Amino acid sequence: MLARQGSSQPLWKDPMTLAIIVLLVFATASSGAIFKPGDWYDSLERPDWTPKNWVFPVVWTVLYIMIAFAGWLVFSAEGLGLAMVIWGAQLVLNAAWSWLFFGMRRMDFALMDIGALLASIFAFMVAASMVSVLAAVLFVPYALWVMTAGYLNYRMIRLNPDQVPARAG
Repeated sequence: MLARQGSSQPLWKDPMTLAIIVLLVFATASSGAIFKPGDWYDSLERPDWTPKNWVFPVVWTVLYIMIAFAGWLVFSAEGLGLAMVIWGAQLVLNAAWSWLFFGMRRMDFALMDIGALLASIFAFMVAASMVSVLAAVLFVPYALWVMTAGYLNYRMIRLNPDQVPARAG
């Protein structure tokens, strides 16, 4: 079992580790509170199957809890290894989506971000499965939700072509 250097206490019993992981996930979740949908989003054409606005914070709250728990499991098992680096990368990509979509109003860049986010989610699942199968499994609903969000993002681009800047050339 991994222990902090100079201590026999297992990492998973270190409250500072859990606090840092929760803080990182909270900071990521805050991007959704900073960059809100607003009037611009309300004016967009959306597919009929778009979830109601109240669904997003409910689902994301559950997912963020699972993301934090998965990170805690992996860090407790191996410390700062490849899986945790990927876990951190997916947090950055996750936070970037709200800024790109709602802040910059760049649905095209947001869709590219979702592609990178999905790649990081799957990479984490593979890397995490080597140290904690539960951590990998906790990312399955996240992957499914992000795939759904990606398709929704894509459909919104198709339904609102006037909102996507024309390509140069």
